[in-house]
Amino acid sequence: MITGLSAQQVVEELNNDRETTLKEMKGFLREHDVWVSDERIQITGREQLPPFCVLSCETPRCWHWSLYCDGVFYDPEHGVLDDFPESARKYYWEIRVKEK
Repeated sequence: MITGLSAQQVVEELNNDRETTLKEMKGFLREHDVWVSDERIQITGREQLPPFCVLSCETPRCWHWSLYCDGVFYDPEHGVLDDFPESARKYYWEIRVKEK
């Protein structure tokens, strides 16, 4: 979605079809000309989000990653949402696709 690669291409490049670490994710995005902030920012509501970011959400079951793009939440466990999945704590790292 962000890199223009399919999910299958990402899985093949990472050699991983399961969970990924923040280091792996940031490295992969940066290798594909996506700027990722170094700073993790805690938030309480969606109005605090930049247009594009990677989210780390503490859901009742576990911590996991989500993606926020232009008002839509893409969550691997909960699907496409118009708000955060139920989360006690929420953080984000801003992302920007570099101009070519």
